[in-house]
Amino acid sequence: AKSGMGADFIMSASIVDVYSLSCPASAPFFGYFGAAAAMFLANLGAAYGTAKSGVGISGMGVSRPDLVMKALIPVVMAGVVGIYGLIIAVIISTKIKAPSMDNGTMRPQYTLFAGASHLAAGLAGGFSGLAAGMAIGVVGDIGTRALGQQPKLFVGMILILIFAEALGLYGLIVALIFSASPTGTCAE
Repeated sequence: AKSGMGADFIMSASIVDVYSLSCPASAPFFGYFGAAAAMFLANLGAAYGTAKSGVGISGMGVSRPDLVMKALIPVVMAGVVGIYGLIIAVIISTKIKAPSMDNGTMRPQYTLFAGASHLAAGLAGGFSGLAAGMAIGVVGDIGTRALGQQPKLFVGMILILIFAEALGLYGLIVALIFSASPTGTCAE
């Protein structure tokens, strides 16, 4: 064993990592991936719902411009799906903890269980938002065109849209439950 000034300097300047199987350095990746998945997938559904409904509104508005304001409801409902994804992403990202420095030692604060829980929350909320946005888009497109021909279909279209929106709400609820589960602590 060398004991020169250079070796002592290297030993005192090194940082010791205290990562374990339950708190690996990769755990925050899964949490952030869950937040990104919730945001991306829910907004993909919201964008599809908005675009598809907008096509139907434009087609209907040519012959019945007086119904355009009523026909905007699917666009608003599609936008709410994007807000669900935003809520999930913000909640997950605020629970991810960076490792802390303690006397030259990096101590993890985020467990693998928390990362998996937050990944599942993001995927559940994101895919539910995608499904809801797609359903809202299809109903919004065909529903607004039909509304232009028969205004009595308005209540039926709204009921279908509510049930489509509920899919995104179910994903939000499950994501909140997943993200609120106890995540354990990292060993000292």
